[in-house]
Amino acid sequence: MANTPVINLRKGHAVRYNGEVCVVSETELKTPPRMASYVQMSIRNITNGKVSNLRMTSNESLESVVLNKDAHEYSYKDGDGYHFMHPETFEDVVLSEDMIKPFKLYLIEGQKYQIIFTDDVVAGLELPPSMVMTITDSPDGVKGDSANNVYKAAVTETGLNMQVPLFINQGQKISVKTEDGTYLGKAS
Repeated sequence: MANTPVINLRKGHAVRYNGEVCVVSETELKTPPRMASYVQMSIRNITNGKVSNLRMTSNESLESVVLNKDAHEYSYKDGDGYHFMHPETFEDVVLSEDMIKPFKLYLIEGQKYQIIFTDDVVAGLELPPSMVMTITDSPDGVKGDSANNVYKAAVTETGLNMQVPLFINQGQKISVKTEDGTYLGKAS
């Protein structure tokens, strides 16, 4: 692939850094007085989710990587790994425990996820921005404890521990922000 000057990189671009495929999550051009300009950026490794903060001169470049995303439905987990099926071709894609680790608490059977491919090899998984999950464990709210924005602990069907408003009870469906695992609202 061609090298792209870091000054031209934007959020969402894919690059190869230290031999690993990474996605740019933030980039900012800094031009201090009487100094050379530089680019301050954050990149996220799509294999392990690790974020690196880079500071590079504006004339440096990184190798661009073409990413292809394709929707696959999560099927099941076995000794080989986590199985995802393409809804049209029924092709089975298996992701390893290491690739799934950062996303494990968001895997629901039958849910569609974007599988990321680079050079026709599975490079990672992308979660939707939000997901509907069912609360499996949550203590009842205390009657009379109705101050604004009072939250209680809850556990979803995948084992995700989170804080929800007092009126959310066991068995209810809620919308969860996958970026940080926070409550977004009731789901219908």
